[in-house]
Amino acid sequence: MAPRFVPYTPDVDVAEPHFDEKLKTVIEKTESYIAESVTAEGTGRAVRDAHAKGYGVVRGEVEILDGLPAEYAQGIYATPGRHDALIRFSNGSPHAGADARLGTAIGLALKMFDIDGPTLLDDEPDTRTFDYANINGPIFFCNTVDHYLFIQELFLEAPTYFAQGRPGAHRFFSDFITGKGTLDQADWAWDELLAMMRLKQIPAVNVLLSSYWTMGAVRHGDYIAKVRIAPDPVFADAVVRRSIDPGAAAEVIRPALVAELQERPYEFDIQVQLCTDLQRMPVQDVTVEWPETLSPSVTVAKLRLPQQDISGEDNLEKMDALSFTPWRVTADHAPLGNIMRARKEVYRHSSLLRHQLNQQARAEPRSADDVLPAAHQVS
Repeated sequence: MAPRFVPYTPDVDVAEPHFDEKLKTVIEKTESYIAESVTAEGTGRAVRDAHAKGYGVVRGEVEILDGLPAEYAQGIYATPGRHDALIRFSNGSPHAGADARLGTAIGLALKMFDIDGPTLLDDEPDTRTFDYANINGPIFFCNTVDHYLFIQELFLEAPTYFAQGRPGAHRFFSDFITGKGTLDQADWAWDELLAMMRLKQIPAVNVLLSSYWTMGAVRHGDYIAKVRIAPDPVFADAVVRRSIDPGAAAEVIRPALVAELQERPYEFDIQVQLCTDLQRMPVQDVTVEWPETLSPSVTVAKLRLPQQDISGEDNLEKMDALSFTPWRVTADHAPLGNIMRARKEVYRHSSLLRHQLNQQARAEPRSADDVLPAAHQVS
C-alpha cells in the first residue's frame, strides 16, 4: 500500500511565544561573538558563529531528474534540467583552529544557480540562486529560540569549560540540561542533550563519505519533507582516503578532500523524504529522526563534482566571501519549525556583519564562473 503523504498547510508551523523578542537577543549575542572573533579566533578575520572553519569551495552541477513521481516533482524539482552549483564543506564548530579541536560535525552548503522564482529573503529576492545548509546528522540538538539562547552560549564557551577537566565538563552538561538554570525541571533539555551526544559519536571520515540532512523540515511544494544529500555508492567506493585521524596533523580534512578531487570526480544523490505522520515525523522537534520505514528517501537530483583542483589559498578566500542560508529558496521549499525560522535572521545578520568587518563585498554570485571559473577543473 502506497504511503499517504501529509499535505503542507500553514498551521504545521507556528512561532513559539515571544519569538521575536527572544530572537533579538540571539542576534545580539551572535553579532557580539562575530565582532570579538576577529581577535579571539587568531585568524585576524571575523568568522561565522557556526561552521567557522571551511574546508574548501567546490564547483559542481545539479541535474534535476526527469520522470519523478508527482509527489516528488514539486517546486524546483518539477522541471528537469541542469544547474551549475557551488559547495562549501565546513566544520560545524563556531571556532577555527586545528581539526582535532573542532569535533566531527560537518556541513555541506549547496548553492544552485539559475533557479526561477523569488527567494524568501526580502533584501535579495531576485538572485536566482537556491541554497541548502545541511549537516552530517539526521537530527539536531536545538528546538526552540529558548534553547538557542543558552546552547549558543555554551558552545561558544565550550573550550573554557573543557579546559577545566572533569569539573568543567560536569558544569557544561549540567548547564546544558538546565538551560544554565533557566528551565523548569519538567522542561530540562534531556532530548537535546541525547541528540548532541549522538551527534558527537559520528566518526571522522572523508567529507565525501558523509550524508548531509536539512537541520529541520522544509516545505516540498504540496507536502512536508527533509532533504538529504547522500554519497552515490559507486563513487563512495572509489574514495581512497576514507578514514580521518584529526590528531595526525593540524590539517587533515581539507588535504584529504583536495587530493580526492584532484584524482577523480564525485557524485551525491539529492534525496527527499516526505512526511507521512506528524507525530512520528514531527516538524517542531528536530531531535527526532524521521524513520525510513515510514517514508524512504527518494533521489530527485544528482549533485556532480567534476575532477578539479581546489588546493590554492585563493579557494579559501573565495569560499570565505560566500554566503549560504536555508532561506535563500523559493516559497515551495520554505524552512519549517521554530529553529529553522530563527536561522533566517541569525544567518542574515551574521553574514552582514562578517562581510563588513572583513571588508568584503557582500554580493550573491550570478554564476559559478563568478567564483570558480571552469578552467579550475581538471580534465
